Amino acid sequence: MPTAPPPTRDTGVEAQVFWLRFQKEIAAALVVALLAMVGFAAYRFYVNRRDSNAADSLGSAQTVQDYQNVITRYSGTPAGASAYLLLAEKQRNDKKFAEANATLKEFIDKYSDHEFAPTAQLAMAANLEALGKNDEALTIYQQVATRYPSSFSAPLAMISQVPLLKAKNRTDEARRVCEEILTKYRMPGQPTDASGADNRIETVWAAEAMRQLRLLKPAQPSTPPAAATNVAPPTIAAPSVVPPPPAGAPTPKKP
Repeated sequence: MPTAPPPTRDTGVEAQVFWLRFQKEIAAALVVALLAMVGFAAYRFYVNRRDSNAADSLGSAQTVQDYQNVITRYSGTPAGASAYLLLAEKQRNDKKFAEANATLKEFIDKYSDHEFAPTAQLAMAANLEALGKNDEALTIYQQVATRYPSSFSAPLAMISQVPLLKAKNRTDEARRVCEEILTKYRMPGQPTDASGADNRIETVWAAEAMRQLRLLKPAQPSTPPAAATNVAPPTIAAPSVVPPPPAGAPTPKKP
């Protein structure tokens, strides 16, 4: 028994029907997409214009108040972040180390993921050294070396520990830091030859670590406690000296 062929569909008619049914929804979606594009373009224009104005203001800043204005007006911009560092540097040049550290602390709290966050911490440690707070400075150096091992600030933080450790007579710790620098921060050189020589290229950090090692006192070998000196008693008593008899006394007879 023959089957009836499937009914044919006119795609043009279906498109018109679809448009008539959902034209409001489609128009609304197009309007939303258009507004989003316009809004994003306007936002980018605003951000670029704001960043440009912030950069111009930072370029003309010279006084503490100028840097403060950039920080206040252009918060969140690259120029606003750089204004913190420049302000702290100016405060340090004016010997205002405590104020400089307060500025750097505010920068680190606000821009913790900034690429110059480790540098700001090193600057704080240097300011603490200038204030005579070597223990706090040493702690920051150790934290930077541990927290940012792959950054360019790590070897500087490590080599900065050595003079502080030497001043505290912690020579063994200073030596270990120098040896760690020599291990981590020497560039690969030519393949090791048959003699087993170390052909790695010296970096500036490795060279400074080697110089500090030469200045360190050599490690003192542990010496056993000195044995008590046993003095043997004399086997024969020394003869006693008999004084001569007084004048006029009888001379004793010999046996």
